[in-house]
Amino acid sequence: MNNLNLFHELELILRRESSYCMEDGTLIKNKIVEDALNLNPKLLKYLLLHEGLKKNFFCDVENTLVFDKVKFQHFVMNKSFLPDSYTAYKNKIGLTDEDGRFLCESREVVLSWPYKDCVLEGGQTKEDAKRDEIFWSETLAPDEINRLTEPKAFTGFKRYDKDGKHAVDKLHPTDNLIIKGNNLLTLYSLRNKYSGRIKLIYIDPPYNTGNDSFGYNDNFKHSTWLTFMKNRLEVAAELLSSNGIIFIQCDDNENAYLKVLLDGIPTLKFMNNIAVKMSEASGVKMNHAKDRFPKLKEYILVYKKSLFDGFVEIDKYKNEEWDKENNLYLEGMTEDLRKQLLGYELKDEISENDLSAINNLLKNIKLLTLSTVLAGMTFANEEEKKDWLFNHSFQIVKTAGSSSLANRVKQNEDKLPKEQDIAVFTSKRGVLFYYLCNFNRETKQPRLQVLFADENAYKNPCDFWQDIKTTGGIAYEGGVDLPNGKKPEKLLYRIIKMTTNEGDIVLDFHLGSGTTAAVAHKMKRQYIGCEQLEEQIIKSKDRLVNVINGDQTGASQWINWQGGGSFVYCELAKANDEFVEKIQASTTTEALQSLWTQMKDTGYLNYKIDIATIDADADDFEALSLDNQKRFLIECLDKNLLYVPFSDIDSEEYAISDEDKRLTKEFYKKN
Repeated sequence: MNNLNLFHELELILRRESSYCMEDGTLIKNKIVEDALNLNPKLLKYLLLHEGLKKNFFCDVENTLVFDKVKFQHFVMNKSFLPDSYTAYKNKIGLTDEDGRFLCESREVVLSWPYKDCVLEGGQTKEDAKRDEIFWSETLAPDEINRLTEPKAFTGFKRYDKDGKHAVDKLHPTDNLIIKGNNLLTLYSLRNKYSGRIKLIYIDPPYNTGNDSFGYNDNFKHSTWLTFMKNRLEVAAELLSSNGIIFIQCDDNENAYLKVLLDGIPTLKFMNNIAVKMSEASGVKMNHAKDRFPKLKEYILVYKKSLFDGFVEIDKYKNEEWDKENNLYLEGMTEDLRKQLLGYELKDEISENDLSAINNLLKNIKLLTLSTVLAGMTFANEEEKKDWLFNHSFQIVKTAGSSSLANRVKQNEDKLPKEQDIAVFTSKRGVLFYYLCNFNRETKQPRLQVLFADENAYKNPCDFWQDIKTTGGIAYEGGVDLPNGKKPEKLLYRIIKMTTNEGDIVLDFHLGSGTTAAVAHKMKRQYIGCEQLEEQIIKSKDRLVNVINGDQTGASQWINWQGGGSFVYCELAKANDEFVEKIQASTTTEALQSLWTQMKDTGYLNYKIDIATIDADADDFEALSLDNQKRFLIECLDKNLLYVPFSDIDSEEYAISDEDKRLTKEFYKKN
């Protein structure tokens, strides 16, 4: 039996099973393949009913029939079996491989997923993609790539500062950058200059849910999404400094797969999988609480480079309740003095000179009961009172001790300054203890070991960040409105505070509404933000202008932000990407046909296509849906030339201005 007859017989048999058919009668190839790979008994029973199918897909091993699921998968995915109009058209034009299989057809994700060594250039092209997508995708095999990842030329340079928008006279090594363009190609353009220099990368990529509020195509299947991420993370890892660290936010859909992917990047070492509370137990999600636990959390996977030397400063958060045992107030204690005392506490050994110095620091401290201090104050409400207690926790203490420590103090009573309310001594092991000597002095029972309230009034967030608010104006932080998908500035403030110092470089290549750049700017870190969508670029620039002008939302309240600074905006210089944008914006077949004429005249076309054949089959092109017409024209473009290569910047055909040439060459100069 030839393949055409076998195709027909298989189709008739599969139609017996309703789960393989859509409402319009179309067979679901991917469901059939999934059942074959899972050795579904019902499917195998159907196949065994037909002698031709049995002969082709089963072999006899010592009187046992063994199903060749790989051969069956290839057979079902063959271009001649149930071709849709788009597939049939592409087959006719000749843009599939010999077996008629396409890169994104597999739905199976394993440790070594299909096509992981290819490059996914953009978003999604499959028939189940969002129809309002802005990203498109093209999956390129390695042998199809020749100039894709070369550094690109830049254009449209502008500097933004407190005086507005200006032309860029000169690029500086410390300039903050916002770059518009495909983030994969932007990362490769950054590699030449920033390799090994980025201290922190934070990204909030598409979650692969189909519900993302950005214009990203957020409906990839696992292997396609992983290829998309792998391409970008491998080059991003090269940009990290030897003590750098990367934070990647995701949710349940891809967390496990993403960790496997990251574990396979040899220069990155797993550090934490942080759970972050990202919503409240309210709203629409609670309507389904009987069916499943409502989702309140997301994840942040944290990986470090080999020389990462620990957190700069832990961003602790308030305990939910004030400890009522914190009942003594040290009048005269300052934050600077508290830090000096902490420096002594961290020493391995306390000398007699140290003790004398510490006691000298403490000589002007007056001890009061906290209740006495609070009695002389007025608060609008309990929350205001609680805030005051937390803000003054470095002045508030409780005491602890034991009989052995009390004996230690009594034995050294002659060495203790009688005139002070608070003094210090060391234990036998050299541990530093304070004592409060105005209480029970006559009975010689001093209170021992002063415990400052700020040591336990604030918690280390550990790997469960439950304290970051996601309501109460978060959508309007920075003065740009994004009701969903926007990350709180508190989240980025914590990450940046714990991992960087002023002047370190922070990178976000899924910039979105600009939260990372806004917080980094306020915290005086250098930053680079990459974004492709025009709507998000506008939001990011507007937000950063607000920051420069002294925006008081979000992180501003924790760092007393008053404005200032600048950033430079530029774009990857477009070549074929001009056509991609025009194709996506087209609303009629006539407009696309006009673009095809322009593409033939001035575009850079895929070497595989035969222009004469396409023109000869114009009726078949018109018969496609508008979405598939767009999809086809994009596939006709050479993806190696979406943007202008830096090496061709002086070529007249790209018409790069002299000013953009000068600044691009200045950008690529090594500092």
